[in-house]
Amino acid sequence: MSTWTGKRVAVLYGGRSSEREVSLRTGAACADALRQKGHDVVLLDVDLEVAARLRAERVEVAFVALHGRFGEDGSIQGLLESMAIPYTGSGVLASAMGMDKTVSKAIFRSLGLAVADYRVFPRASAGSIGVGDLPFGLPCVVKPAGEGSSVGVHLVNEAAELGPACRDAASHAGDVIVERYVKGTEVDVAVLDGKALGAIEIVPANAFYDYAAKYTAGTTKYFYPARLPEAHVRAVMEAAEAAHRGIGCSGVTRVDFIVAGDGTPYILEVNTLPGMTATSLVPKIAAGLGLSFPDLCERILDGAALKA
Repeated sequence: MSTWTGKRVAVLYGGRSSEREVSLRTGAACADALRQKGHDVVLLDVDLEVAARLRAERVEVAFVALHGRFGEDGSIQGLLESMAIPYTGSGVLASAMGMDKTVSKAIFRSLGLAVADYRVFPRASAGSIGVGDLPFGLPCVVKPAGEGSSVGVHLVNEAAELGPACRDAASHAGDVIVERYVKGTEVDVAVLDGKALGAIEIVPANAFYDYAAKYTAGTTKYFYPARLPEAHVRAVMEAAEAAHRGIGCSGVTRVDFIVAGDGTPYILEVNTLPGMTATSLVPKIAAGLGLSFPDLCERILDGAALKA
């Protein structure tokens, strides 16, 4: 029996970030799964009145199904801590560090993980960034430091593409990160309670795994387990566990990598609240291990706690 059987569970979803639509899908799927397991679930679209609604609904535990700013960055976690409502996923500090790519990249390097060369630019100077500012040259990847789901991310192959890509990234949250493009195999690892569940290989229809490729069914092929040598799979899973542990994460995370031809797993980011939709990768990996989606959601719920 689940720790939270018979308790009032709020699935927090929606919110105000650029990833709202994905969160709505994640939340609806998770709420349905938890109801299938017999839980008393209320769906709450997070707005400025969420604290009052949590009290009105007499919520005893929160299942956080938010993505992006205000949900994945420690904001909602801080509110739940202040209200003494146990919640799923990582705590305030780990959530904030995982969301800020500038901070997390520095932590990854301190852990000895492979990180592609990169430069960080203030948003105000984004329009003046040129190829001469990049010691690693082109191609490169441009991204905002404070977004997820590949929002504002661009693969730049030509000098003329750099300015528009940087200006678009600057229109989103955080500084602008420009990093060396690493050619290799995109691999994501699901980590649950500190243990890597498996590694899935991603082959998008186009050259780049962007927002559309992530959330449009049929635009990307997935191979589980990843079609890599056993030693490379072992290395990427060990790196994922180290990143999860180093950031201080709890519950489930998805750690994204590019595995170079020599087997080096270059870490991209840790997602402290990974997508849980029909096209999401954590459920695909769990299913490959025989863990159904309702069982996965209940496992995540059972890890709910106060973390401050």
